[in-house]
Amino acid sequence: MSRELLQTLTWLAPLPPLLAFAVIALFTHRHRQTSSTIAVGAMLASAILALIVFFNVIGMPDLGKAPIRQSIPWIPTGETFLRIGIAVDPLGATFLFMVPVTCSLIFIYSTGYMASDPLYSRFFAFLSLFGGSMMGLVVSDSLLALFIFWELMGFCSYSLIGFFYRKPSAYKAAVKAFMTTRVGDMLLLLGMVYLYSQTGTLNFFDILHNEEALRLLAETPAVLGLGISAAGMIGVLIFGGTVGKSAQFPLHVWLPDAMEGPTPVSAMIHAATMVSAGVFMLLRFFPLFQFAGHDSAAFTIVGVIGAITAFLGATIAVAQYDIKRVLAFSTISQLGFMVAAVGIGAYIAAGFHLLTHAFFKALLFLGSGSVIHGVEHGHHHAAHAHANHHNGHGSDEAHGHDDHTPKSEIQNPESFDPQDMRNMGGLRHRMPVTFWTFLIGGLALMGFPFITAGFWSKDEIFADAFHAMSEGNALALIVFLVLVFSATLTAFYTTRQIAMTFFGQPRSAAAEHATESAPSMTIPLIVLAVFALFLGFINVPKDFPLFGAILGDGAYWLKNFLMSGLVEKEPTIPFSLVPVLFSLAVVAIGLGLGYVVYWRRPLQAGQTDPVEKLGGLFTFLHNRWYFDELYRAIFIRPMQWAADNYSRLVDKGVIDAVLEGGYRAGSVVAGWFRTFDRVVVTGISDFIGNTVRNIGREGRELQSGQVQNYLLSGLIAAVVLVVFFLVFSR
Repeated sequence: MSRELLQTLTWLAPLPPLLAFAVIALFTHRHRQTSSTIAVGAMLASAILALIVFFNVIGMPDLGKAPIRQSIPWIPTGETFLRIGIAVDPLGATFLFMVPVTCSLIFIYSTGYMASDPLYSRFFAFLSLFGGSMMGLVVSDSLLALFIFWELMGFCSYSLIGFFYRKPSAYKAAVKAFMTTRVGDMLLLLGMVYLYSQTGTLNFFDILHNEEALRLLAETPAVLGLGISAAGMIGVLIFGGTVGKSAQFPLHVWLPDAMEGPTPVSAMIHAATMVSAGVFMLLRFFPLFQFAGHDSAAFTIVGVIGAITAFLGATIAVAQYDIKRVLAFSTISQLGFMVAAVGIGAYIAAGFHLLTHAFFKALLFLGSGSVIHGVEHGHHHAAHAHANHHNGHGSDEAHGHDDHTPKSEIQNPESFDPQDMRNMGGLRHRMPVTFWTFLIGGLALMGFPFITAGFWSKDEIFADAFHAMSEGNALALIVFLVLVFSATLTAFYTTRQIAMTFFGQPRSAAAEHATESAPSMTIPLIVLAVFALFLGFINVPKDFPLFGAILGDGAYWLKNFLMSGLVEKEPTIPFSLVPVLFSLAVVAIGLGLGYVVYWRRPLQAGQTDPVEKLGGLFTFLHNRWYFDELYRAIFIRPMQWAADNYSRLVDKGVIDAVLEGGYRAGSVVAGWFRTFDRVVVTGISDFIGNTVRNIGREGRELQSGQVQNYLLSGLIAAVVLVVFFLVFSR
């Protein structure tokens, strides 16, 4: 296929879902089925276009040096233009595969999950805009275009997190996400301005594929000094956008609350769009970090923040009960793995883990949605059956175990939480497809060896960290130890989640009556499970025992493909058995501990969770290290205090006083003008009018109608004129 045709298809790829948003919003929002059909069809069309481009470009040996790209003039800047266009390089091509595939599966899943929602059309409109925005971001050829789609996704996340806007927790979570990510976006905007001031362009390929431009940025001191280069300063500012969008410490607090949105939204945010965009942009600017220096402050900041985030998310996930919040903190932790990998220069490992994580995390979130859907159905069924039984419309034989339904569920059904894992248990028998696919996703998340994609991508990060550590990189040592501990916790809390959800006996009537989800929800789970199992084989090291030999030339395919897009190539590290042993050990320890605590002896209804025996540490972790309370104390309350005092002192004390003083002064001046108008203007006017009227009244008496009187008047006037001229003509 010609490059010109590929350029056209790339331009077209993001358009179908963007157009679907407009069509649904303007024309079909009153027609539920039509709206969902348009949204799903548009996303599938986008996926087909993207996959055509992907499968054509992966065979181009020179794609890294000569990417598919085209741009048009957009905003005039004096004698030049800011241009906007599309581009597909190896990194973009990889995401051109991942994004539309996962989005399409999430769209199909949503038709079943959201089927009974009254705002069904509205949901698909925003979901279409969300998917289209991420597609636009992936194919953007400049930071300016990327930033536009970046902000569109911010709007979509706000709209969809707060989709159930009648719930206070939902709209508060939406505002929290929007405001928190704005902090990172402001740093990104500063980085854009600084980059443009130094280079005169925001085009990725004019900067990031241009060794001369990169070297110039690396040799230019930062504008504020600080002992770093312009490249390092710009990299750190742009990384600020990643910190906000990808929920890195200290801006990680918005992501768990984003679970207030519908589950397909959670899957979109955590797998296909929002948080993936942040790491994608960081990978896009990796050449800038490379030329800033592997021992630069920029790499150190990225590595440290990534390691802290990985540790933070893993520890908090251990002490959560909400099935989606466990996965949310897991996402925070896994994103920390990727960012930490970038911090030690492991570009390929970070991109590989982002790719595999998108599929198995989408699987886990959609699986959790299937669980919630099934438990909610079971809860409604149990409550209805219980009501019929006690109203005399049924019997024990007809309704099975209805009399075992806890009274609290019946008397106050709103208090029942279908997302609380303590209300689950035994679901592997009621929901077998959901169980097996969720199990595959969980094994991939914990990095179960050899048969899951998560193992290969996580092991790649361990291998790079171990190699850098062995060469004396102190940051790599910290990253390696923190990630090993975090991975062990990941295996433990994933085992805990699977055991509490699917094993043992049902701990509520809702779990006892849960039913498997519809095919529109389970089929996407099965497809994602296939990716979670086999996707890792695209980047198996060539010298990995047995597997490298089996794959032959297919080994390290992703590494070779992505590497061609870098100006400064990442060296291939020699195979070492040590990081593999650590990968095996963390899974064995975490899975084994989880098996002993939760799997071998599943929790019973009303039994205390063994993790709660940690006492104060459990409370600390369950409350998320009290970051929300800390931020409320040091940011929100002082800002509210400042706003209140501003209102009292400035707004009311100064502004209102000035306005009220002006009003009073205006009233006085207006009174003066009113008096002037009454005495002078109106007085003179009235005097003239009255005089004329009086003259007219007196003159009217002269109009008698008698001719002799008129002649007498004329004679008198003639005499007066004669006398006047005789007197004054001398």
